[in-house]
Amino acid sequence: MRPESLTQRYAPVPGDDVAEPRRQNLMQSLGDRWYGWRNRLLADPQFHRRARRNPFMRLVARRRARQLFDLCAGFVYSQVLTSCVELDLFELLADGPRHRDWIAHQTGLGVEPTSVLLRSAVSLKLLEKRGDETYGLGIHGAAILANPGVSSMVQHHAFFYRDLKDPVSLLRREQDDTMLSMFWDYSRSESAGSSQAPYSELMHASQAMVAEQILECYPLRAYQRLLDVGGGDGTFLRSVAAAAPDLDRVLFDLPAVAEQCRQRPDDAPRPIECHGGDMFADELPSGADIISLVRVVHDHDDDQALALLKRCHAALPAGGTILLAEPMAVEDVGDPASDAYFGFYLQAMRRGRPRTPTELAGLLEKAGFVRTTQVRTHLPMLVRMLVARA
Repeated sequence: MRPESLTQRYAPVPGDDVAEPRRQNLMQSLGDRWYGWRNRLLADPQFHRRARRNPFMRLVARRRARQLFDLCAGFVYSQVLTSCVELDLFELLADGPRHRDWIAHQTGLGVEPTSVLLRSAVSLKLLEKRGDETYGLGIHGAAILANPGVSSMVQHHAFFYRDLKDPVSLLRREQDDTMLSMFWDYSRSESAGSSQAPYSELMHASQAMVAEQILECYPLRAYQRLLDVGGGDGTFLRSVAAAAPDLDRVLFDLPAVAEQCRQRPDDAPRPIECHGGDMFADELPSGADIISLVRVVHDHDDDQALALLKRCHAALPAGGTILLAEPMAVEDVGDPASDAYFGFYLQAMRRGRPRTPTELAGLLEKAGFVRTTQVRTHLPMLVRMLVARA
C-alpha cells in the first residue's frame, strides 16, 4: 500500500465550503456542552465521594486517582530511574539477581537507603524482587540495559531538570541562558571543544536507536548516494552501511564535528565522505539522489527550517528524495512524548518546536518539494518520517 499524500489527505472537497463549517460549528457546540457538563461533574467533591462509595464506580475512581497521583509524582519517579542509572544498578544485575546487602556494598550506599531505592525501583518495574531481599532486573530495567541510548538520555536530563526548576519562568523566557541551550549550542561547542565530547557521546548513543527505526521502515537500496546533513559523528551513516552496502555515504556538519566522523572507525569497504561547513551559510555537497535530515529540523525555528529545506532542494537533482526523520507532534490531539516532553525540551533549548506532519509538509512544499508522504515507523514516539521529491 502506497503512503497517503498529506496534501491529498487534507485537500478540500469542491462545493463543500459552506456545509462543512456548519457541521464543524454544530459538532463544536455539542462537544462544548459535553465537556462543560463533564468538567463540572469532575470538579464537584461530592461526586468523587459518591464515586468512591459506589462499588461500580470505585475502580474507575481509584484508577483516576492513581493517574492524577502519577502526574504529581512523576519527577520523583524520574529521579528513581536517575539513581539506578548513576549507580550502574542495571549493569550490576545483568548477570542475575543479587542480595540487597551485596548491592549496598557495590553501590556504596547504606543498607537502609539501598532498601528504599530497591523497593522504589520495584514499584516502577525497573527491578523485581526474586526472594528474601534478593532483586533482579524488571521489564523496564532489562529494556534499558538493551538500549544504552536511554541511559545516556537519563544522565543528560540533569541539564534539562535544572532548566525546569522554574517552568513558568522558562515559558516566559526569563532565563537568560539555559543549561540545554548551552549544551546544544553548536557554535560554543566548536569554539570551546570541551563540550563536544558529551554532546557527541549523547548523539552517538541516541542516534543508533533512531537509525534502526529508519532503516527498518524505509528502504535505501534503491538509491546511489546519500547525503546526511547535520549527521554528527556519522552514527546514522554507519548503520546505513549494513542495510545498503552499495550506497555512497556523505556527511555534512560543522568542521569540528565532521572531523570526529573521520576519526571514528568504520568497517564499510568505502569510507564516509565527510564535509565540514555551515548548513545555513555554505552550499551543500551536490551529487546525492537522497538527502537525510535526522532530528535536525525540529531544533530550529520556522525561518531557519525553511532556509535549510531550500538548500537541500537546491542540492538535489529533479526527482531526488529528501528524508526527514524526527519526533513529530500528533495531528489535532496532544501526545505526551511530542507535545509535553519535546515541547518543553525545545523551550529549554530556546529554539525549534515539535511540528505535525502537516506543518512539515507545508514547509517542504514552500521549499519546492512535492509528493510529501508519511512513512510509518514502529516507534512513532521516538521518530516519525516524511519523504518528498524535488
